[in-house]
Amino acid sequence: MRCCCLCIISCGLITMAFSQKPYNLASPDNRIKITVSVTDSIRWFVYFKGELLITPSVLALNIEGKTGLGVNASIRNIEKRSVNSVITALIPVKARNIPNGFNELKIRFKNDYYIAFRAYNDGVAYRFETFFKDTGVEVTNETVRFNFPQNNHVFWGEEKNKEFQSHFELLFKDTTIAAFSKDAHAGLPLWMETPSGVKMLFTESDLYDYPNLFFFGTSGNAITGGFPKVILEKERMGDRGIKINKLAGYIAHTKGVRTYPWRCVIIEPDDKGLLENNLVYKLASPNVLDRTDWIKPGKVAWDWWNANNIYGVDFRSGLNTQTYKYYIDFASAYQIEYIILDEGWSRTTMDLSHSKDSIDLQELIHYGKSKNVGLILWTLWEPLDEHLEEILDLYQNWGVKGIKVDFMARADQYMVNYYERVAAAAAKRHLLVDLHGAYKPVGLNRKYPNVLSYEGVRGLENCKWSDDEVTPKHDLTLPFTRMAVGPMDYTPGAMMNAAKGNFHISFTEPMSQGTRAHQVAMYVVYESPLQMLADNPSNYLKDTSCTRFITQIPTIWDTTIALQAKTGEYLAVAKRNGNEWYIGAMTNWNKRTLEIPLSFLDDKDYSAQILEDGVNADKHGSDYHLYKKRVKATDTLFVNMQPGGGYCAILSGW
Repeated sequence: MRCCCLCIISCGLITMAFSQKPYNLASPDNRIKITVSVTDSIRWFVYFKGELLITPSVLALNIEGKTGLGVNASIRNIEKRSVNSVITALIPVKARNIPNGFNELKIRFKNDYYIAFRAYNDGVAYRFETFFKDTGVEVTNETVRFNFPQNNHVFWGEEKNKEFQSHFELLFKDTTIAAFSKDAHAGLPLWMETPSGVKMLFTESDLYDYPNLFFFGTSGNAITGGFPKVILEKERMGDRGIKINKLAGYIAHTKGVRTYPWRCVIIEPDDKGLLENNLVYKLASPNVLDRTDWIKPGKVAWDWWNANNIYGVDFRSGLNTQTYKYYIDFASAYQIEYIILDEGWSRTTMDLSHSKDSIDLQELIHYGKSKNVGLILWTLWEPLDEHLEEILDLYQNWGVKGIKVDFMARADQYMVNYYERVAAAAAKRHLLVDLHGAYKPVGLNRKYPNVLSYEGVRGLENCKWSDDEVTPKHDLTLPFTRMAVGPMDYTPGAMMNAAKGNFHISFTEPMSQGTRAHQVAMYVVYESPLQMLADNPSNYLKDTSCTRFITQIPTIWDTTIALQAKTGEYLAVAKRNGNEWYIGAMTNWNKRTLEIPLSFLDDKDYSAQILEDGVNADKHGSDYHLYKKRVKATDTLFVNMQPGGGYCAILSGW
């Protein structure tokens, strides 16, 4: 990715030693304002269009052997600058060309550190930067606190493990800030709404060599930060779990000269803005790869969700060569770029260098190449960590196209560094990366664009064992929370779809809650440059009309326009790839009609392929209607969705 600077508006240096007056910073459009106060502590507060969003809140950084950074601070000088640039994303998720305008206030203090504040038109951020000559420092804690003038509405992604071990598949609880005590903590991002309807999303970006941030309640109108400590002693539990026996007294041992993660707050006047926001991406480090032309986004025929339970064939289905050739044939017929061999392909989960006897991996790789279908291999994180270079060399020699790394389930400094080591080592060998059992995106996919997707989401797989989690309301919460910070591997595409009251759990023949059109709309709404087709190829082949419709939808986007939205209830978006437009709409369990003017189109006529809920989808979730019509910019689409329903349209030149 490259960053094309249009202009640098200003850059100034002002010396104001020992000053205690507040410093003000405004966004380029002047809607967002930050005030920073430096007295015995450093506090900042934030306004949006005159409304106080964040009341004075303390920030500080504690490093062993150093005076507390942010406590009784003495200012050396103030730097201000304004930037107006455009980031061109190599692997565009929401948009290819991302406006990157901001104003920055950088305060340098006498004890060799800065704090930088930024105000964008769509959010704010701050971070520490240190210039200690020490070869290494121990960060014992970082004070992250946000105070609010009232008990705001939140979607709280509750976590329960006090040692921060988690798969980060958050269920976002619809409640208020004060409902949570200091013992309750949440994973990021954290969604919040003020009484006036302003939306905020709290998260972080440009995280490296440092642990993840979590938020704790206070039983009041505030949240505070917490961090996993460095693990000193642990023991393996089974093939993928650990028991922590000893923790360090610090959260990171790191370089003395470095920048720290951005603490960022996305700010939007309504729900729609969250669907278009790119703040986390803008704050991340730029691409570091010399060559990226080998990185190919695309769709994946996935085996694990459907338990390799293909049928209508003359061989026994399962983890064997014939079954995966069937997947390759299906992928080739529908121009699906990849298949994945998930857990079970290798001799054991700890031996990632040999396939099991029933799978001839080399034959599959060659067969896939002849059909223009690449193979992606599942790997358990720890054995990959132990032999990273050797295993990836082997995969490169085999001709594998990528890896799915799973069950990290931690967010400490070591694991953050592991993500980057995997990304760099994979890129060196031209391998794609899909991170599962992973924390939320923090911008690594900008720095290493071969990192195409992350899990860190309560996705479709949970329908295999739960009937009360992955509901249409949950599906309508994710785009405004988890997805707002980066791509998510939800793995859509269920072909057995349950209307309300008809869902039942089946591990080997799973179904989804909501309608078929609800699932199809996810291919436009849900963002993942490596997008799964989760269901059984045999099921897709039974309904070729729906399958052909899904496989026309791209996985990267030049433009995203949010049309209508309310968190947890409904949304409609339009996205452009090249000369074609795609519209996706979804609703919770409420039947709904949306009116969508097509004014975003240019003057030409379009042919619209439309897949919408069938008239009986409220009784039989798989019922849908597929048809074509001619549309133009002056038209309005009437989107009728059944309970748990959806709508999807592909608009191409007439």
